[in-house]
Amino acid sequence: MPKRKKLAKTPTSSQSKTAAPRHSDSLQDEDDDMTFSQPSTSQVQKRLEMLTPAQVAQKTAEVVQYFVIKEQKKVPVRRADIVKYVVKEYKNVYTEIMKRVAHTFDQVFGLKLVEYDTKNHIYMLINKLDTVEGAPFGISSKDPKMTLLFAILGIVFMKGGAVKENLIWKQLKKLGIDPGEKHEEFGNVKKLVTDEFVRQRYLEYMRIPHTDPFEYEFHWGQRAELEVSKVKILEFMGQMFDQDPRVWTQQYKEATKSNSTQASTSSQR
Repeated sequence: MPKRKKLAKTPTSSQSKTAAPRHSDSLQDEDDDMTFSQPSTSQVQKRLEMLTPAQVAQKTAEVVQYFVIKEQKKVPVRRADIVKYVVKEYKNVYTEIMKRVAHTFDQVFGLKLVEYDTKNHIYMLINKLDTVEGAPFGISSKDPKMTLLFAILGIVFMKGGAVKENLIWKQLKKLGIDPGEKHEEFGNVKKLVTDEFVRQRYLEYMRIPHTDPFEYEFHWGQRAELEVSKVKILEFMGQMFDQDPRVWTQQYKEATKSNSTQASTSSQR
């Protein structure tokens, strides 16, 4: 069996932790969003005529900046928060502002603004340029968290799309990462994987039905499905195991098929 390579360790600066929002705050935000009604196109146009181009451009820039800040931690953005904290009194022209925000990200940043949860109106930014042509983020010792994430996504992909939690921890141990101990790079590994990566929508952490005591498994999250190339995942696993990715015939076939679909979708954007 091929010898596995350990993930490299590099010193990083300490990162501040953000407290999770209180439940009451979350409920209030949900109430705020429920009271938000989308005006018709003609109503938006009439309200736009009451504003100067400079005012609309300024508010668009503020929303873009809000997304950029959230994107630094790969945190999805809720419509309720955009309206409450940024758009505010301009909410009657929200749809026009968001069109301009999407255009800015597309033309200036090479990013696609996606409302991936249309029921709860939650957005994320997808790196449309790197989805097919390259890795969606820097896979190197300079970005150890993303290297760890790529390894987990690789394990899940190689195992058919769903992997029990205990198997993930066993595989990480073989890579030199003990989830039961505080890691020099990652700190609390279990919290990083089951909390941060899940909040960023790279992973889904789901309870397995009819298990007692409860057992959980990992799946690819919505951001990973939209942003991460399975071909790149397979190449990454090949590097870890010193193997040509084509030796995994089933996974290689799925990856190339998925990549073709992503390429076709990207060309239509």
